[in-house]
Amino acid sequence: MSRSDGFSYREVARDGDARRGVFTTPRAVVETPVFMPVGTLATVKSQSPEEIEATGARLILANTYHLWLRPGPEVIDALGGVQRFQTWPHALLTDSGGFQVFSLAALRTIDDDGVSFRSHLDGRKMRLTPEESMRIQSLLRSDVAMAFDECPPGGAERPVIEAALRRTSAWARRCLLAPWREGQARFGIVQGATHVDLRLAHLDEIAGMEAGGRGFDGIALGGFSVGEPIPEMWRALGEVTPKMPVERPRYLMGVGTPFDLLHAIGCGIDLFDCVLPTRNARNAQALTWSGRVNLKQARHKQDEAALDAQCACPVCVRYSRAYLHHLIRCDEMLGARLVTQHNLSFYGALTRAAREHISAGDYHGWAAGTAARMRDGDEVGQGPRGAPRFPKGGADGSA
Repeated sequence: MSRSDGFSYREVARDGDARRGVFTTPRAVVETPVFMPVGTLATVKSQSPEEIEATGARLILANTYHLWLRPGPEVIDALGGVQRFQTWPHALLTDSGGFQVFSLAALRTIDDDGVSFRSHLDGRKMRLTPEESMRIQSLLRSDVAMAFDECPPGGAERPVIEAALRRTSAWARRCLLAPWREGQARFGIVQGATHVDLRLAHLDEIAGMEAGGRGFDGIALGGFSVGEPIPEMWRALGEVTPKMPVERPRYLMGVGTPFDLLHAIGCGIDLFDCVLPTRNARNAQALTWSGRVNLKQARHKQDEAALDAQCACPVCVRYSRAYLHHLIRCDEMLGARLVTQHNLSFYGALTRAAREHISAGDYHGWAAGTAARMRDGDEVGQGPRGAPRFPKGGADGSA
């Protein structure tokens, strides 16, 4: 990927299918693979921009649907765009509202032109089309705008998935034809659930699509982690990801756990986002190099140890497990804030380490050992049972 308006992607190292790269936008240079903290309402819950910056994040996510409802894209545009609005000095990606077509199924109806919603806030009627999604994202002034798509639920029948593919393709063409904002890239989305044949056919279509003289600057895989079995998701990622264009960023939407990231990086994914690290933090669950820590458990009441001995984040440097346990048990908001800061720092450290091991040529062995330690020390469970541990082709060290 190379454009004259400040966007580029280049691969700088590879280990099997795992790859390290640099995604450059007009506002930031983003080393990949990387995790994007989710800031749905122009805020990563409980965190200041400075705290998010300290985790190493240089690309975060905001949501078109939610900012459309409030405060409204015209308000944000008048205030200089979403980054200026929330004082985030780096790059930002906006989802298209397509996920709300899935998550707000009870409040919407779909037709070939677009989606009609009842606002979850006040019940008013709203209409979102590919053109309206692109208009909203243009007003938000994000660095990356996602195409509007239909995400079928996990376990949907094949005819339902095929219908969603046809609609997603038609909407993708309309997104490309909609007016472009200077300095904003557009990513297309590939659907197909865990049907590899559908995924590959749709990948060819989206990656090769051009309209109005332009194609998509990056390719995303949507419709994963929506109820399908984890082993099926991992299998599909292993077969589809290596066939994605090498010259463009590869984005896996809404995924996932540290195990998911280790697997998907081994398959060749560059960009991730998920609410898991922030949502788990609000439920007293810390993510560490030794697995999940349940800070509600009484075992931590008098534990003066750091949350994670391998972590250098401000939370682990300063606070004990005993204090975090106390905050959680007393329902003090500081508890959720601190665990959120740690979880996002852990995801930043995990992806930084992945980049280093890709460059060193030992990613798959490192990932296998890292996942094993997280499973062995986990206080909540043993990780995804029955799931293949790593991508086909050597994540366990085999050829």
